[in-house]
Amino acid sequence: MKNSLYLTPTDTTIGFVSQNSSKIDSAKKRLNNKHYIRVVNSLETLKMFTRVPQKHKNRLRRSKQTTFIFPQGESFRVVKDTKHNLLLNRVKWLYSSSANLSGAEYNELYAKKMSEVIVSFSDVNSGEASKIYRLGHGVIKSIR
Repeated sequence: MKNSLYLTPTDTTIGFVSQNSSKIDSAKKRLNNKHYIRVVNSLETLKMFTRVPQKHKNRLRRSKQTTFIFPQGESFRVVKDTKHNLLLNRVKWLYSSSANLSGAEYNELYAKKMSEVIVSFSDVNSGEASKIYRLGHGVIKSIR
């Protein structure tokens, strides 16, 4: 279950998610040297992967649909209070990416063909991409 490639509405858009990043690489036909955002279900889960700089803890706790790139280069988004948590709470964390070929527009037929498990909700809307910030030890920089 954890290593399956899911097609699911995320907190921001329709995406591919898995704990196996190579499955997402394959579906997107993307080089495997790029990093994916790791979505986590709570700050407790986030602590398993990285230390949150004290100066930014409240920002992470209050943010919604926001991805943070940490000083070591890994990126994380804490997802809470969404339907996406129905899946995320079971597995704690997942790599996440938009459900399209790298550099292309979303194609529903292609996305479904590449997925092993399809999760759907009745009221899905394709939302905006998350905001992205790079956290430094003393500063924060807006990326998107």
